[in-house]
Amino acid sequence: MATSQITIYSTPTCHFCHAAKDFFTENKVAFTDYNVATDLDKRKEMIEKSGQMGVPVILVDKEIIVGYDEERLRKILKI
Repeated sequence: MATSQITIYSTPTCHFCHAAKDFFTENKVAFTDYNVATDLDKRKEMIEKSGQMGVPVILVDKEIIVGYDEERLRKILKI
């Protein structure tokens, strides 16, 4: 498995955010998590990158995934 730079923009109350983070943890994939409920700069960054207010927004290297799409993540991460 190639090492990718993973960033997830999430909120504490988002079920799909927790599911995505659990997926990364279970598959031993390192990721950086930003809580956009409290981090206004990261919220702005997320909206600029994705055009979306909804979470999670997941960046895998330069690829943006809006929402939790396990099948797409497995394909991109080759797991």
